[in-house]
Amino acid sequence: MNRDFSRQSFLGAESDDVLARVHVAIIGLCGGGSHVAQQLAHVGVGGFVLCDPDIVEGSNLNRMVGATQGDAESGQQKVAVIARTILAINPHAEIIRCAGTWQSHALELRKATAVFGCVDSFVERAQLDGMCRRFLIPYIDIGMDVTTSSTGHVISGQVILSIPGRACMRCMGFITDELLAAEAHRYGAAGSRPQVVWPNGVLASTAVGLFLTLVLPWQGTGDVPLFIEYDGNSQCVFPSNRLPMVSHMVCKHFAGENDLGDPFYGKAVFDD
Repeated sequence: MNRDFSRQSFLGAESDDVLARVHVAIIGLCGGGSHVAQQLAHVGVGGFVLCDPDIVEGSNLNRMVGATQGDAESGQQKVAVIARTILAINPHAEIIRCAGTWQSHALELRKATAVFGCVDSFVERAQLDGMCRRFLIPYIDIGMDVTTSSTGHVISGQVILSIPGRACMRCMGFITDELLAAEAHRYGAAGSRPQVVWPNGVLASTAVGLFLTLVLPWQGTGDVPLFIEYDGNSQCVFPSNRLPMVSHMVCKHFAGENDLGDPFYGKAVFDD
């Protein structure tokens, strides 16, 4: 049975065909990544590259869309669970499953229309941003945290859109050498951070909205916000106050000819 997308026809007359031809990569599939995959399957995205080296555990069930107690008990791979979720919505979706680190599957990521990063580590974020700049791919980063304050707990988060030629995550001050050095001092581990389903859902929905604005003409030709913040205590999503400084900034971190573009694009690669 053909799917009926008539209720999202406002996205554009050709939106169904455009989305069916799109390929997205999702790095990290537990919290925000599982929401992103489910929503993109619902709107009609036809191709997925799923990257996560981990298996489902009991501690994942509070936030991983599609995961079951049985998956945790059997140690099911996260890529298998999210592929199952996507195929239940769209049986015709093309899915590449990368049950390992995304660094070992960089060739698959080159085909992506956009990459969604749902990782904890700032080192990995910096690497993903750099990889996407190399392959001229928009990178959408999702992150949340819970901190303790004098009055209780504070839930915060952000969605960052990094587009080649525009401000990168370093330009925005979100990634700094000091931050990377501090994380490296902790052996690169981001640590176990609190994660719950509803902030992940809000941030993932915001990220999917940014992506649809990039690939479809439903909002016209206005600027897409590059940095969106989330206040989980007041349940508000708002443009970051960093935007006026970076919205029209030309990135200098990835500006040289050696930093932009894939030098092997279009060239055949042969094994020895």
